[in-house]
Amino acid sequence: MQIAESDPRRFMQAFAHACGGAGEVFLCNPDWGAFERNQVDALLRSAPADAKANPELGWLMIPTGGTSGRVRFARHDAETISAAVRGFTRHFELAQVNAVGLLPLYHVSGFMAWMRCALTGGEYRALDWKAIERGERPVLPTKTHGWVISLVPTQLERLLRDADATEWLRGFRIIFLGGAAAWPQLLDKAAVARLPLSPGYGMTETAAMIAGLRPAEFLAGARSNGAPLPHVQVSLSDDGNIFVGGGSVFRGYFPEWREADESFATSDGGYFDESGQLHVTGRRDAVIITGGEKVDPVEVEAALRGTGEFLDVIVVGVPDAEWGQRVIAVYPASSQPRIDAVSAALARLLTPSKRPKQFVAIPHWPANAQGKVNRAEASRAAMEELKRS
Repeated sequence: MQIAESDPRRFMQAFAHACGGAGEVFLCNPDWGAFERNQVDALLRSAPADAKANPELGWLMIPTGGTSGRVRFARHDAETISAAVRGFTRHFELAQVNAVGLLPLYHVSGFMAWMRCALTGGEYRALDWKAIERGERPVLPTKTHGWVISLVPTQLERLLRDADATEWLRGFRIIFLGGAAAWPQLLDKAAVARLPLSPGYGMTETAAMIAGLRPAEFLAGARSNGAPLPHVQVSLSDDGNIFVGGGSVFRGYFPEWREADESFATSDGGYFDESGQLHVTGRRDAVIITGGEKVDPVEVEAALRGTGEFLDVIVVGVPDAEWGQRVIAVYPASSQPRIDAVSAALARLLTPSKRPKQFVAIPHWPANAQGKVNRAEASRAAMEELKRS
Protein backbone atom coordinates (compact mmCIF):
# COMPACT_ATOMS: atom_id res chain seq x y z
CA MET A 1 0.00 0.00 0.00
CA GLN A 2 1.23 3.48 -0.83
CA ILE A 3 0.38 6.55 1.29
CA ALA A 4 0.89 9.87 -0.48
CA GLU A 5 -0.90 12.44 1.69
CA SER A 6 0.23 15.95 2.54
CA ASP A 7 -2.67 16.64 4.91
CA PRO A 8 -1.67 15.34 8.39
CA ARG A 9 -5.16 14.17 9.35
CA ARG A 10 -5.65 12.22 6.13
CA PHE A 11 -2.16 10.77 6.45
CA MET A 12 -2.88 9.54 9.98
CA GLN A 13 -6.14 7.96 8.88
CA ALA A 14 -4.48 6.25 5.92
CA PHE A 15 -1.62 5.00 8.07
CA ALA A 16 -3.96 3.59 10.72
CA HIS A 17 -5.88 1.78 7.99
CA ALA A 18 -2.66 0.43 6.46
CA CYS A 19 -1.42 -0.86 9.82
CA GLY A 20 -4.58 -2.92 10.16
CA GLY A 21 -3.84 -4.82 6.97
CA ALA A 22 -1.03 -7.00 5.72
CA GLY A 23 1.91 -6.38 3.44
CA GLU A 24 4.31 -3.48 2.95
CA VAL A 25 3.38 0.16 3.47
CA PHE A 26 5.22 2.80 1.41
CA LEU A 27 5.28 6.42 2.57
CA CYS A 28 5.43 8.60 -0.54
CA ASN A 29 5.86 12.30 -1.16
CA PRO A 30 2.68 13.56 -2.87
CA ASP A 31 4.75 16.26 -4.60
CA TRP A 32 6.96 13.79 -6.43
CA GLY A 33 6.98 14.38 -10.14
CA ALA A 34 7.25 11.90 -12.98
CA PHE A 35 11.00 11.49 -12.42
CA GLU A 36 10.57 10.25 -8.85
CA ARG A 37 7.36 8.33 -9.52
CA ASN A 38 9.07 6.40 -12.31
CA GLN A 39 11.83 5.42 -9.89
CA VAL A 40 9.26 4.16 -7.37
CA ASP A 41 7.38 2.19 -10.04
CA ALA A 42 10.63 0.63 -11.25
CA LEU A 43 11.52 -0.38 -7.69
CA LEU A 44 8.16 -2.06 -7.16
CA ARG A 45 8.35 -3.89 -10.48
CA SER A 46 11.84 -5.17 -9.75
CA ALA A 47 10.97 -6.53 -6.32
CA PRO A 48 10.79 -10.33 -6.15
CA ALA A 49 7.97 -12.08 -4.32
CA ASP A 50 9.01 -11.65 -0.69
CA ALA A 51 8.43 -14.77 1.36
CA LYS A 52 9.44 -13.32 4.72
CA ALA A 53 10.07 -15.59 7.67
CA ASN A 54 8.68 -12.84 9.91
CA PRO A 55 6.12 -10.51 8.30
CA GLU A 56 6.37 -8.19 11.32
CA LEU A 57 9.82 -7.03 10.22
CA GLY A 58 10.71 -4.43 7.60
CA TRP A 59 7.21 -3.71 6.37
CA LEU A 60 7.26 0.10 6.72
CA MET A 61 9.06 1.82 3.83
CA ILE A 62 10.23 5.36 4.58
CA PRO A 63 11.61 7.32 1.60
CA THR A 64 15.20 8.47 1.58
CA GLY A 65 17.75 9.62 -0.93
CA GLY A 66 15.52 11.91 -2.98
CA THR A 67 17.85 14.87 -2.55
CA SER A 68 20.70 12.82 -4.03
CA GLY A 69 18.67 12.22 -7.17
CA ARG A 70 17.54 8.64 -6.49
CA VAL A 71 14.58 7.62 -4.36
CA ARG A 72 15.07 4.67 -2.04
CA PHE A 73 13.00 3.22 0.77
CA ALA A 74 14.47 2.25 4.13
CA ARG A 75 12.75 -0.74 5.74
CA HIS A 76 11.42 -0.08 9.24
CA ASP A 77 8.80 -1.64 11.49
CA ALA A 78 7.31 -1.41 14.98
CA GLU A 79 10.52 -2.65 16.59
CA THR A 80 12.86 -0.10 14.98
CA ILE A 81 10.43 2.79 15.54
CA SER A 82 9.81 1.84 19.19
CA ALA A 83 13.54 1.50 19.87
CA ALA A 84 14.13 4.99 18.49
CA VAL A 85 11.36 6.46 20.66
CA ARG A 86 12.63 4.73 23.81
CA GLY A 87 16.17 5.98 23.26
CA PHE A 88 14.93 9.50 22.53
CA THR A 89 12.79 9.75 25.68
CA ARG A 90 15.56 8.36 27.93
CA HIS A 91 18.19 10.72 26.51
CA PHE A 92 16.06 13.84 26.95
CA GLU A 93 14.29 12.62 30.12
CA LEU A 94 10.84 12.99 28.60
CA ALA A 95 8.20 10.68 30.03
CA GLN A 96 5.74 12.14 27.53
CA VAL A 97 6.38 13.93 24.24
CA ASN A 98 4.14 16.78 23.10
CA ALA A 99 5.30 18.06 19.73
CA VAL A 100 4.54 20.80 17.27
CA GLY A 101 4.98 19.27 13.82
CA LEU A 102 6.13 21.39 10.89
CA LEU A 103 7.59 18.64 8.71
CA PRO A 104 5.39 16.40 6.54
CA LEU A 105 4.51 13.01 7.99
CA TYR A 106 5.91 11.12 5.01
CA HIS A 107 9.35 12.49 5.95
CA VAL A 108 11.20 10.58 8.67
CA SER A 109 11.58 13.63 10.93
CA GLY A 110 7.89 14.48 10.71
CA PHE A 111 6.84 10.86 11.08
CA MET A 112 9.03 10.28 14.13
CA ALA A 113 7.78 13.47 15.81
CA TRP A 114 4.28 12.01 15.55
CA MET A 115 5.39 8.54 16.68
CA ARG A 116 7.10 9.93 19.79
CA CYS A 117 3.82 11.54 20.80
CA ALA A 118 1.69 8.53 19.90
CA LEU A 119 3.86 6.04 21.77
CA THR A 120 4.16 8.16 24.93
CA GLY A 121 0.55 9.34 25.12
CA GLY A 122 1.43 12.91 24.23
CA GLU A 123 -0.20 15.45 21.93
CA TYR A 124 0.92 16.01 18.35
CA ARG A 125 -0.13 19.30 16.82
CA ALA A 126 0.51 19.78 13.12
CA LEU A 127 1.12 23.41 12.16
CA ASP A 128 1.83 25.10 8.85
CA TRP A 129 5.29 26.60 8.48
CA LYS A 130 4.15 29.43 6.22
CA ALA A 131 1.56 30.45 8.79
CA ILE A 132 4.17 30.36 11.56
CA GLU A 133 6.45 32.51 9.44
CA ARG A 134 3.61 34.99 8.84
CA GLY A 135 3.14 35.38 12.59
CA GLU A 136 0.27 32.95 13.16
CA ARG A 137 1.84 31.26 16.18
CA PRO A 138 -0.69 29.65 18.53
CA VAL A 139 -0.58 29.77 22.30
CA LEU A 140 0.04 26.16 23.26
CA PRO A 141 -1.74 24.67 26.29
CA THR A 142 0.35 24.05 29.38
CA LYS A 143 1.74 20.52 29.55
CA THR A 144 3.51 18.89 32.49
CA HIS A 145 6.34 17.78 30.21
CA GLY A 146 6.28 20.86 28.01
CA TRP A 147 6.36 21.08 24.23
CA VAL A 148 9.07 20.35 21.68
CA ILE A 149 9.52 21.50 18.11
CA SER A 150 11.88 20.55 15.27
CA LEU A 151 13.37 23.12 12.92
CA VAL A 152 15.90 23.20 10.13
CA PRO A 153 18.55 25.96 10.32
CA THR A 154 16.88 28.15 7.69
CA GLN A 155 13.63 28.16 9.68
CA LEU A 156 15.45 29.05 12.88
CA GLU A 157 17.30 31.89 11.16
CA ARG A 158 14.05 33.37 9.86
CA LEU A 159 12.28 33.16 13.21
CA LEU A 160 15.21 34.75 15.02
CA ARG A 161 14.74 37.87 12.92
CA ASP A 162 11.42 38.48 14.70
CA ALA A 163 11.30 39.36 18.40
CA ASP A 164 7.82 37.90 18.86
CA ALA A 165 8.80 34.67 17.12
CA THR A 166 11.91 34.42 19.28
CA GLU A 167 9.83 34.85 22.41
CA TRP A 168 7.45 32.13 21.16
CA LEU A 169 10.38 29.77 20.71
CA ARG A 170 11.53 30.37 24.29
CA GLY A 171 8.32 28.73 25.43
CA PHE A 172 9.41 25.30 24.17
CA ARG A 173 11.15 22.78 26.38
CA ILE A 174 13.39 21.70 23.51
CA ILE A 175 13.97 23.05 20.01
CA PHE A 176 15.51 20.28 17.92
CA LEU A 177 17.72 21.47 15.10
CA GLY A 178 18.60 19.17 12.21
CA GLY A 179 18.23 18.52 8.51
CA ALA A 180 21.38 20.46 7.61
CA ALA A 181 24.51 21.81 9.24
CA ALA A 182 23.96 24.99 11.25
CA TRP A 183 26.53 27.76 10.84
CA PRO A 184 28.31 29.07 13.98
CA GLN A 185 26.80 32.55 13.84
CA LEU A 186 23.28 31.09 13.90
CA LEU A 187 24.05 28.94 16.94
CA ASP A 188 25.61 31.90 18.75
CA LYS A 189 22.56 34.04 17.98
CA ALA A 190 20.28 31.33 19.38
CA ALA A 191 22.41 31.12 22.52
CA VAL A 192 22.26 34.88 23.04
CA ALA A 193 18.47 34.61 22.74
CA ARG A 194 18.57 31.84 25.40
CA LEU A 195 16.75 29.34 23.21
CA PRO A 196 16.67 25.72 24.48
CA LEU A 197 18.33 24.41 21.36
CA SER A 198 19.30 20.79 20.67
CA PRO A 199 21.43 20.33 17.56
CA GLY A 200 21.32 16.65 16.66
CA TYR A 201 22.23 14.01 14.13
CA GLY A 202 20.16 11.30 12.54
CA MET A 203 18.88 9.91 9.27
CA THR A 204 16.07 7.90 7.74
CA GLU A 205 18.08 4.70 8.08
CA THR A 206 18.20 5.08 11.89
CA ALA A 207 14.58 6.23 12.41
CA ALA A 208 15.77 9.82 12.86
CA MET A 209 17.85 11.03 15.81
CA ILE A 210 20.79 9.01 17.12
CA ALA A 211 22.73 11.83 18.81
CA GLY A 212 21.54 15.05 20.36
CA LEU A 213 22.88 17.92 22.44
CA ARG A 214 20.77 18.65 25.50
CA PRO A 215 19.60 22.28 25.78
CA ALA A 216 21.47 22.84 29.04
CA GLU A 217 24.68 21.73 27.34
CA PHE A 218 24.03 24.05 24.40
CA LEU A 219 23.37 27.04 26.64
CA ALA A 220 26.53 26.23 28.60
CA GLY A 221 28.54 26.67 25.40
CA ALA A 222 28.76 23.18 23.85
CA ARG A 223 28.65 23.18 20.06
CA SER A 224 28.60 19.48 19.13
CA ASN A 225 25.90 17.15 17.84
CA GLY A 226 25.60 15.71 21.34
CA ALA A 227 26.18 12.30 22.84
CA PRO A 228 24.78 9.17 21.17
CA LEU A 229 21.32 8.17 22.37
CA PRO A 230 21.19 5.04 24.57
CA HIS A 231 19.55 2.79 21.98
CA VAL A 232 22.39 2.99 19.44
CA GLN A 233 26.09 2.25 19.23
CA VAL A 234 27.99 4.87 17.27
CA SER A 235 31.55 4.08 16.22
CA LEU A 236 34.15 5.53 13.87
CA SER A 237 36.43 3.88 11.35
CA ASP A 238 40.12 4.75 11.34
CA ASP A 239 39.47 7.45 8.75
CA GLY A 240 36.50 8.97 10.60
CA ASN A 241 33.53 7.35 8.87
CA ILE A 242 30.48 7.07 11.16
CA PHE A 243 29.00 3.60 11.78
CA VAL A 244 25.71 2.99 13.59
CA GLY A 245 24.34 -0.15 15.21
CA GLY A 246 21.36 -0.75 17.46
CA GLY A 247 17.66 -1.39 17.57
CA SER A 248 16.50 1.50 15.40
CA VAL A 249 18.75 0.75 12.42
CA PHE A 250 16.77 -0.08 9.30
CA ARG A 251 16.40 -3.60 7.87
CA GLY A 252 17.71 -2.72 4.42
CA TYR A 253 16.83 -0.75 1.30
CA PHE A 254 13.75 -2.16 -0.37
CA PRO A 255 13.65 -4.75 -1.86
CA GLU A 256 16.91 -5.90 -0.23
CA TRP A 257 17.63 -6.85 3.38
CA ARG A 258 20.56 -6.15 5.70
CA GLU A 259 22.16 -8.53 8.15
CA ALA A 260 20.51 -7.84 11.50
CA ASP A 261 23.75 -7.60 13.50
CA GLU A 262 25.66 -5.55 10.94
CA SER A 263 26.54 -1.93 11.69
CA PHE A 264 25.38 0.59 9.13
CA ALA A 265 28.14 2.57 7.41
CA THR A 266 26.85 6.09 6.90
CA SER A 267 28.21 8.51 4.32
CA ASP A 268 29.12 10.96 7.06
CA GLY A 269 32.38 11.76 8.76
CA GLY A 270 32.92 12.85 12.32
CA TYR A 271 34.85 12.58 15.56
CA PHE A 272 34.28 12.32 19.31
CA ASP A 273 35.65 14.97 21.63
CA GLU A 274 37.15 14.26 25.04
CA SER A 275 33.70 14.35 26.71
CA GLY A 276 32.21 11.77 24.33
CA GLN A 277 30.24 14.27 22.26
CA LEU A 278 29.87 13.54 18.55
CA HIS A 279 30.90 16.18 16.02
CA VAL A 280 29.59 15.49 12.51
CA THR A 281 31.85 17.04 9.90
CA GLY A 282 29.68 16.40 6.84
CA ARG A 283 29.08 13.95 4.04
CA ARG A 284 32.26 12.26 2.98
CA ASP A 285 30.88 11.62 -0.51
CA ALA A 286 30.24 15.35 -0.98
CA VAL A 287 33.88 16.38 -0.65
CA ILE A 288 35.11 18.41 -3.63
CA ILE A 289 38.59 17.66 -4.97
CA THR A 290 39.98 20.74 -6.69
CA GLY A 291 43.61 20.87 -7.81
CA GLY A 292 44.37 17.98 -5.47
CA GLU A 293 42.94 19.82 -2.45
CA LYS A 294 39.91 18.53 -0.52
CA VAL A 295 37.13 21.04 0.09
CA ASP A 296 34.24 20.36 2.47
CA PRO A 297 31.11 22.10 1.15
CA VAL A 298 29.67 22.37 4.68
CA GLU A 299 32.62 24.50 5.81
CA VAL A 300 32.32 26.83 2.82
CA GLU A 301 28.54 27.12 3.18
CA ALA A 302 28.96 28.07 6.85
CA ALA A 303 31.41 30.81 5.86
CA LEU A 304 29.04 32.09 3.16
CA ARG A 305 26.08 32.24 5.52
CA GLY A 306 28.25 33.91 8.14
CA THR A 307 28.75 36.90 5.84
CA GLY A 308 25.08 37.77 6.32
CA GLU A 309 24.58 38.02 2.55
CA PHE A 310 22.97 34.61 2.03
CA LEU A 311 19.94 32.98 3.58
CA ASP A 312 19.89 30.17 1.02
CA VAL A 313 23.12 28.91 -0.55
CA ILE A 314 24.80 25.61 -1.34
CA VAL A 315 28.34 24.81 -2.49
CA VAL A 316 29.02 22.18 -5.14
CA GLY A 317 31.85 21.05 -7.38
CA VAL A 318 31.52 21.15 -11.16
CA PRO A 319 33.85 19.57 -13.71
CA ASP A 320 36.87 21.68 -14.62
CA ALA A 321 39.48 20.84 -17.26
CA GLU A 322 42.32 22.43 -15.27
CA TRP A 323 41.44 21.71 -11.64
CA GLY A 324 39.36 18.53 -11.92
CA GLN A 325 36.53 20.22 -10.03
CA ARG A 326 35.69 23.88 -9.57
CA VAL A 327 34.04 25.17 -6.40
CA ILE A 328 30.89 27.19 -7.06
CA ALA A 329 28.24 28.74 -4.81
CA VAL A 330 24.60 28.40 -5.90
CA TYR A 331 21.87 30.68 -4.57
CA PRO A 332 18.33 31.81 -5.53
CA ALA A 333 18.09 34.58 -8.11
CA SER A 334 15.65 36.43 -5.85
CA SER A 335 18.52 37.08 -3.43
CA GLN A 336 20.69 40.14 -3.86
CA PRO A 337 24.01 39.30 -2.20
CA ARG A 338 26.86 41.77 -2.49
CA ILE A 339 29.38 39.47 -4.14
CA ASP A 340 32.28 41.89 -3.69
CA ALA A 341 31.62 42.00 0.06
CA VAL A 342 31.32 38.22 0.15
CA SER A 343 34.61 37.75 -1.68
CA ALA A 344 36.38 40.17 0.67
CA ALA A 345 35.03 38.31 3.71
CA LEU A 346 35.99 34.89 2.35
CA ALA A 347 39.52 36.10 1.66
CA ARG A 348 39.90 36.48 5.43
CA LEU A 349 38.16 33.22 6.30
CA LEU A 350 39.14 30.58 3.76
CA THR A 351 42.21 29.44 1.90
CA PRO A 352 42.11 30.14 -1.87
CA SER A 353 41.23 26.55 -2.80
CA LYS A 354 38.05 26.71 -0.71
CA ARG A 355 36.74 30.01 -2.05
CA PRO A 356 34.01 29.70 -4.70
CA LYS A 357 35.31 30.51 -8.15
CA GLN A 358 31.82 31.41 -9.35
CA PHE A 359 28.53 32.51 -7.83
CA VAL A 360 25.57 31.14 -9.76
CA ALA A 361 22.00 32.41 -9.32
CA ILE A 362 19.22 30.04 -10.32
CA PRO A 363 15.66 31.23 -11.03
CA HIS A 364 13.86 28.55 -9.01
CA TRP A 365 15.18 27.54 -5.60
CA PRO A 366 14.25 23.87 -5.10
CA ALA A 367 13.36 23.91 -1.41
CA ASN A 368 10.37 22.41 0.32
CA ALA A 369 7.94 24.39 2.48
CA GLN A 370 10.21 23.92 5.49
CA GLY A 371 13.24 25.38 3.70
CA LYS A 372 15.23 22.18 3.08
CA VAL A 373 16.87 22.34 -0.33
CA ASN A 374 17.06 19.56 -2.90
CA ARG A 375 20.80 19.77 -3.48
CA ALA A 376 20.82 17.54 -6.56
CA GLU A 377 18.17 19.65 -8.27
CA ALA A 378 19.92 22.92 -7.35
CA SER A 379 23.17 21.56 -8.71
CA ARG A 380 21.51 20.52 -11.99
CA ALA A 381 19.94 23.97 -12.32
CA ALA A 382 23.32 25.61 -11.74
CA MET A 383 24.88 23.49 -14.46
CA GLU A 384 22.18 24.65 -16.87
CA GLU A 385 22.87 28.29 -15.97
CA LEU A 386 26.60 27.76 -16.52
CA LYS A 387 25.94 26.27 -19.97
CA ARG A 388 23.94 29.36 -20.92
CA SER A 389 26.65 31.79 -19.78
